[in-house]
Amino acid sequence: MAAEGHFHIDPISQFIVFPIWEIHIAGYNLSYTNSSLFMTIGVALVIGFFLLASRGSNLRPSRFQAAAEVLYGAVLSMLKDGAGDEAIRFLPLAFSIFFTVLMGNLLGMIPGSFTYTGQIIYTFALALSIFTFITVLGFVIHGKSFLHRFLPPDVPTVMVVPIVFLELLSYFIRPLTLAVRLFANMLAGHMVLKVFAYFVVGLVTAGSGLTILIGFIPLFLNAGMLGLELFVAVLQAMIFTILTCVYLRDALVIDH
Repeated sequence: MAAEGHFHIDPISQFIVFPIWEIHIAGYNLSYTNSSLFMTIGVALVIGFFLLASRGSNLRPSRFQAAAEVLYGAVLSMLKDGAGDEAIRFLPLAFSIFFTVLMGNLLGMIPGSFTYTGQIIYTFALALSIFTFITVLGFVIHGKSFLHRFLPPDVPTVMVVPIVFLELLSYFIRPLTLAVRLFANMLAGHMVLKVFAYFVVGLVTAGSGLTILIGFIPLFLNAGMLGLELFVAVLQAMIFTILTCVYLRDALVIDH
């Protein structure tokens, strides 16, 4: 679709991965991409933030320290509510997951940046890594007894096979649902923002006074969508972390 014959709308272009430095070793493409760059930026920003927050030993906390304590308390609360007090030793894992997703969501809202959480390969790899860790942890803690979670107690013999099948299906589909939920929200939200932004630019560059005036309509809508997308970015990071904590509980506690 185009406006005035030359204005092209391509909301998908913001999700294209391209290499910054070409690296090929033994036939494998290990290039440093724009996705890798924004992952690096995200890590650097988080490390820098907490270095600033931990600097100094004043009784009156700085703004950075106060913000860091709020974030620490929020992640700790998500972990304890989702997995129980016995999961506190996994706080570094929950903390890392939360900030990994949060930075990917927030950095992607900067014009000209890249949303690595808007890539299904990234979200699925992250979800699959978490799923594999939790599954292995379950067997390490409980041994073969971990398999009992797939068969509720007092199930009639005739229902054992279908129940076990459904339990296994719901368990192994977790990484897919976890990945798609995050990917789809980031993809859809950012595409809508870019489409409305293109509408504004297209109407304004048309030159007519009426079209410029009409251009304020998608501009205001985009401003509202921007606020909503900011909320969704934080919310999706929390949901991803909370679900990880809930799944972690399955590895720590077998209810039946």
